[in-house]
Amino acid sequence: MNEIWEGLKQAALLLWHLDPEVLQIVAVSLRVSGTALLLSAAIGIPLGAWLGFSRFVGRRLMVALLYTGMGFPPVVVGLFVYLLLSQSGPLGSLNSPWVPRLFTVGAMVVAQVIIAFPLVAGFTMAAVKGVDPNLRQQLISLGATHWQATLAVLREARFGVVVSVIAGFGSIISEVGAVMLVGGNIQGSTRVLTTAIVLETRRGNFSLAIALALILLLLSFLSNVLMLRLQGKTA
Repeated sequence: MNEIWEGLKQAALLLWHLDPEVLQIVAVSLRVSGTALLLSAAIGIPLGAWLGFSRFVGRRLMVALLYTGMGFPPVVVGLFVYLLLSQSGPLGSLNSPWVPRLFTVGAMVVAQVIIAFPLVAGFTMAAVKGVDPNLRQQLISLGATHWQATLAVLREARFGVVVSVIAGFGSIISEVGAVMLVGGNIQGSTRVLTTAIVLETRRGNFSLAIALALILLLLSFLSNVLMLRLQGKTA
C-alpha cells in the first residue's frame, strides 16, 4: 500500500512540474492519434453517409464488413500492418516514399486509422439513418443538388457525427497492441501513453507509469463526458 501512495505522490510531482519526458510522450500520443483521427473522419464520415443514404446490391455485405471492422482486435490490426509494411511485405518491399516504414509515426497512424475509421463510419451511418428519410428527397425535389441535400442531412445528424469522431478517438488513444507492434515504443519517437505505461510498469518505475495513466484517464474521461453531452442533445 505504501508503494502505491508513494507512486501517486511522485506522479503528482511529475505532473505539477511538467516533467519533460511526460510532456514528450503526451505530445507524441496526441500527434499520432490526432492525425489518425483526422484521416479516419475524412474516410469514415463520407463512407457512413453513403451507406446510410444508398441502397445497392452488396450493401448488406459492406455493412457487415464495417461492423466486423468495428470489433476488430487492435493487436490483429497491428500484425497485419506489420506484415504489410515489413521489408518482405507487399508494401514495404516497394521502398516508396508514400509508404511509411515500420517503427515510425506513419506506421502507427496507418494502424490507428484502420482501427478508428470503421467506428466513425458505423456511428455516422446510424446517425444519418436516424434523420427523416424523406428529407433528402424533399430537398432534391425543391432544387437542391445531391451534394447540398447530403450536407443538409449531415447537419441534422451533426451531433451523432461528432459522437462518431469522439468514439474513434477513444478507441485509438487507449489502444496499445497495434502501436506497440508497428511503432516499437522508441523513446522520443514512437513512445505513446499506453506503450510507455506498459514499459515503465515492467521497469518498476511506478511514479511515471501512474502519471501517464492519470493523463490517459483524463483524456478518456473528457472524451466520454463530451460524448454523453452530445448524446443527450440528440435524445
